[in-house]
Amino acid sequence: MQELGLPKFRAAQIHTWIYAKNVSSFDEMTNLGAPVREKLKQVARIGCLEIAHLQVSRDETRKYLFQLPDGKIVESVLMSFNDRTTLTACVSSQVGCAVGCTFCATGYLGFKRNLTAQEIVDQIMMIQRESGKRIANIVYMGQGEPLLNTEEVIKSIHTLIESVGIGARHITVSTSGVIPGIERLRDEDLPVCLALSLHAPDSKTREEIVPITKKYPLGPLIESLKDYADSTRRRVTIEYVLLAGVTDRPEQAKALAEMVRDVHCMINLIPFNPTENNLGEIMYERPSREAQLKFKQLAERTGKTVTIRLERGTDIDAACGQLHNKFLKAK
Repeated sequence: MQELGLPKFRAAQIHTWIYAKNVSSFDEMTNLGAPVREKLKQVARIGCLEIAHLQVSRDETRKYLFQLPDGKIVESVLMSFNDRTTLTACVSSQVGCAVGCTFCATGYLGFKRNLTAQEIVDQIMMIQRESGKRIANIVYMGQGEPLLNTEEVIKSIHTLIESVGIGARHITVSTSGVIPGIERLRDEDLPVCLALSLHAPDSKTREEIVPITKKYPLGPLIESLKDYADSTRRRVTIEYVLLAGVTDRPEQAKALAEMVRDVHCMINLIPFNPTENNLGEIMYERPSREAQLKFKQLAERTGKTVTIRLERGTDIDAACGQLHNKFLKAK
């Protein structure tokens, strides 16, 4: 505002219009005179993303493909649940992903680049503008590994807390197990929730499906998780995908329960959502409902809360990377 020769208080007004009132144009800022709005149009824009595609599920889940200024595409999801009054948005932190989990459609895209903090925040702002709804919960579980883009993710969290008005305790960062990122997030002293995509309780299986395990082994990873929970006093979430015949065996459920016995955590089981790899093959199958419930029962043996994820948007390619892959193939 100073560079434009305008009073400092205009900055606060504009900030309120963008983050609190969620406007998409300067013309909507009615307490700014027309000359001020024209000046702003010449030097700035609100938002850096465009909606490339939108799908709406029968359960009202909304899956967005956002186009970035360089033409690349990322995904976001808006979810609502019958038993909750609040809305949850799942956002991306990278274009593609370098981790390469074998069951994840995003991994087949490869890594393109990190998102900036503003590109992350703008996913939330665009969803709120398009849907006309206020988001209360944020999960960094879209495309990419958030803790391989730690500094921009942390910047975006500060903006979400301080400007958008979303409480830190309503923000969850998911990681495949990047120990330096977990430590950096801990040191920032933000009371956000941490979720670990564990997916297997033994090194051999986990190295096969989550290759980053070779760099960050299970033993030190679980210790870093315990340290995060103890330091932040926040319960962490263990995400565990159930792949028929691969990660859903009874002995694995027992091993999982023992592995996290001393971690302040809950366990969230994720029945696999069948996904094609880049050759058009489906590598894994979904376990039966009976197998899911049996695994849940055994995983509860050390007293942890164990849930089976309530799925949303299965009719609209809502799993990470699915819609992105389909969109690129169609082009």
